Amino acid sequence: MKKTCLPLICLLSVALVFIGCSTTPSPLPFGTITGAPAPALDASEIPKSKQTTLGLYITSVEAFEKWRLDPQIRILDCRTPEEYVFVGHASMALNIPKQFMTYEYSADDKEPVMRDNPDFMREVTAKLKPSDTIYVMCRSGGRSAKTVNMLAAVGYTKVYNIVDGFEGDKIKDEGSYFNGKRMRNGWKNSGVPWTYALDPDLMYLPESK
Repeated sequence: MKKTCLPLICLLSVALVFIGCSTTPSPLPFGTITGAPAPALDASEIPKSKQTTLGLYITSVEAFEKWRLDPQIRILDCRTPEEYVFVGHASMALNIPKQFMTYEYSADDKEPVMRDNPDFMREVTAKLKPSDTIYVMCRSGGRSAKTVNMLAAVGYTKVYNIVDGFEGDKIKDEGSYFNGKRMRNGWKNSGVPWTYALDPDLMYLPESK
């Protein structure tokens, strides 16, 4: 009777399964949640609300990779303290809010009312130098664009807008359960590290008055 090498075949099969399971998923590129290849970031396609006077743009994935290679790059998170603490944040990001929640609701805009942080520029200039390379992040790229313009107006020249922000853009698909949810791109959806852990040297802790 002809012998078969079943034990060897079984071992090879198990090995292939473990190899497949140990593969680390690749980060999702800008503008997708499927992992499909994304085109290079084209500044002309960036929405006007995310454009800046400096014209320097970067995606969350690119921002993380560049910071990983050069930790001297500063990442400024200009979201509210509530967003930073409860939604999550990049572990190296310094939180200085451009605006604060007022805990009021606008029926016309159908969103919470925000007020500007009157100490924003003083707080930023105390911690970030005009010579620093700075990547600015908000929820999805709008507030960060305004922040870049504010810094550019006082002499900062190497300030990039992270155009997809931390949460990313909304899914626009009426037939999808995820319609309206911020899952299209963004730091949190792109496969790069983020955290809820808090570092008192990075979180927003204004002095008591």
